[in-house]
Amino acid sequence: MNEQVQARPDSQSAAASPATWLAIVALIYLILLAVGMIGSGFKTATGGHAEQLFEFASNPFLALMIGTMCTALIQSSSTVTSIIVGLVAGGLPVATAVPMIMGANIGTTITNTLVSLGHVRNKEEFRRAFSAATVHDFFNLISVLIFLPLEIMFGFLEKAGGWLAGLMVGGDSMSMKGLNFIKPITKPVIGAFKDLVDFLPGVFPGVAMIIIGIAIIFLAITLIGRLLKMVMVGRAKKILHASIGRGPLSGIGSGTVVTVLVQSSSTTTSLMVPLVGSGVFRTRDIYPFTLGANIGTCITALLAATAISGPTAVFALQIALVHLCYNVLGVVVIYGIPLLREIPLRMADWMANIASEQKLYALSYILGVFFVIPGALVFVGN
Repeated sequence: MNEQVQARPDSQSAAASPATWLAIVALIYLILLAVGMIGSGFKTATGGHAEQLFEFASNPFLALMIGTMCTALIQSSSTVTSIIVGLVAGGLPVATAVPMIMGANIGTTITNTLVSLGHVRNKEEFRRAFSAATVHDFFNLISVLIFLPLEIMFGFLEKAGGWLAGLMVGGDSMSMKGLNFIKPITKPVIGAFKDLVDFLPGVFPGVAMIIIGIAIIFLAITLIGRLLKMVMVGRAKKILHASIGRGPLSGIGSGTVVTVLVQSSSTTTSLMVPLVGSGVFRTRDIYPFTLGANIGTCITALLAATAISGPTAVFALQIALVHLCYNVLGVVVIYGIPLLREIPLRMADWMANIASEQKLYALSYILGVFFVIPGALVFVGN
């Protein structure tokens, strides 16, 4: 009987109506449109002086904190990275955007940590669930501790992203090879919005386009997340169960695939927390799957970058590829070195033991890591 009940979501997802898939395609178009609007609006508002506007975030630690706090508040790294791609297209320096991307990785882990609080009434369940949630936190924190100083000293991620972007763009126009069909379907609509707000004085037309673009991204990513969950979560759970216990490469690959399917690393990691909390899996079992979620979430920024054409296309693609390089390198270095691999697991278990004994520590951890410390550093930095 239970098997029949559990099979229903999969049969529903397999039989998703054509209207559902058309809605998903329409929402993807809206994301592309919104990113183009943000880039166009940012150029209009700054008048080519974007670097001066973002001088306050030229401190990489400040930029990191901004990325962390924005993502924690929005609870979607996909939304934040798409906005960052749009800002880079509008003139935000790539060097400033790199720490913001790193911060988005930290901020996105708040969702699964909040999900673990659902087990708070049962001490042992909460200990397991909190460990499963925070292993993602600690992995991303360690990744920043390793790669941010290296990026500040050598700019290796910015250079790697630039080199890869150079391979994927061509011609004097710097528009992306094979993706020129994006511009004809987005430019007329962006132009119509620009004409619509052109009556506003000064920088306000550009500001209005940025606000409209961000609002569309919020709406589109929220709705596409719901639709993809409805269509794909049943399949995602099957992939999760099939991959865990078959080795780290299987776990990482499956985590990547599931996150691409549901367009949300928060959803992927949150699927695992109750399974560990209830004792079906251990934190060690789901650890590689979590790392795959980090890689899979890069698809949204890469998709957003296809919306940009013209001279800034290469920079939009560059920051999206920086995100991918950063997350892949994090998995290769931290998980590839046995000594480093164990650190997130041990820290997660240690924090879970403390939190299960005194629930106030769990709340203090969430507020401190995602809001108080980043907020204080942003305030001091200004």
